[in-house]
Amino acid sequence: MKILSILDKYIIKKFLGTYLFSIMLIISISVVFDINERLDKFLTNNAPLKAIVFQYYLNFIPYYTNLFSALFVFIAVIFFTSKLADNSEVIAMLSNGMSFKRLMKPYMISAAVIAVASFILSSFIIPPANDSRIKFQNKYIKNKEVVSANQIQMRIDEGVILYIESYRNQTKQGSNLSLDKFEGKELKSRLTARSIEYDSGYHWVLKNYNIREFKGMKEVITNGASLDTTLNVVPSDFLVSVNDFEQMTTPQLYKYIERQRSKGIASVGNVSITQFEIEFHKRFASMFSAFILTIIGASLSARKIKGGMGLNIGIGLALSVTYIMFQTVSSSFAISGTMPAWLAVWMPNIVFIFIAAYLYTKAPN
Repeated sequence: MKILSILDKYIIKKFLGTYLFSIMLIISISVVFDINERLDKFLTNNAPLKAIVFQYYLNFIPYYTNLFSALFVFIAVIFFTSKLADNSEVIAMLSNGMSFKRLMKPYMISAAVIAVASFILSSFIIPPANDSRIKFQNKYIKNKEVVSANQIQMRIDEGVILYIESYRNQTKQGSNLSLDKFEGKELKSRLTARSIEYDSGYHWVLKNYNIREFKGMKEVITNGASLDTTLNVVPSDFLVSVNDFEQMTTPQLYKYIERQRSKGIASVGNVSITQFEIEFHKRFASMFSAFILTIIGASLSARKIKGGMGLNIGIGLALSVTYIMFQTVSSSFAISGTMPAWLAVWMPNIVFIFIAAYLYTKAPN
């Protein structure tokens, strides 16, 4: 028995073909608009043509393709299914005894191909490409790299609290460090230093340091000019920019979130760790969104209606815009602390799966 019939292959070809064509069309337009918007910056900052093409736009295309993948899936399904329905092809399939459930098989296979490809891209391929693209942006367009931090406070180990007044990454030096060690609520020791210097790994050099150890009623004080020590912290723990999560693979992103949470860090500067959590959950939620939007699109456009293809595309675009707005609004709830990051990211899928189930029951049979 054949796994895929001729009809299955026909629908898969139509689905993926329309999906790729819509991506190529929209991204081509996006590139033209982006060039028009950034041309002055390229010329002013003397950006080399080779860097513009290979470092920026070669990485720009996969990033924005994957970013709007769910929208492209929806548009592709609405467009080619409406065309099939308008040509009475769907009616012919159902008239020959094929159920709508069976008709959905090639749709789900196509959605699975797109979902897996999207996850691999967002998890392992696009982050290294983003690193190159963002470095180009920082150099030739607008520098958003974070190279300094002030008022740094974090837990670096159990009962160990670190404070640094300021740190500059250009010189790898900071000022006014304090390191408090607690046992329960009791302060056991305090280390202070006028300046610090980062070496490598977890190795730091403290200058003009003072150590106070509290042993019952006694206090032991140690002073020195320089102290080599190991601290469970590196500059990347507190030098965080809004683009950092885009440059991390999914395993790296998970480890980073766990590391920051273990240090009790909720935000660094204007960047919330919740934004990293949102990105992590989005990479998984987007896989399921491909299936949900495919069901909605196919169920909505499989019926031949008086308004024709244009009406279906209009309804489809309205739903897709609603979905994207829902994602944005729910993500803002997570950043403000109103709801957990995982719930905010999955909320649009949870709501739209009910819409998909309702439209599926109303689909022609």
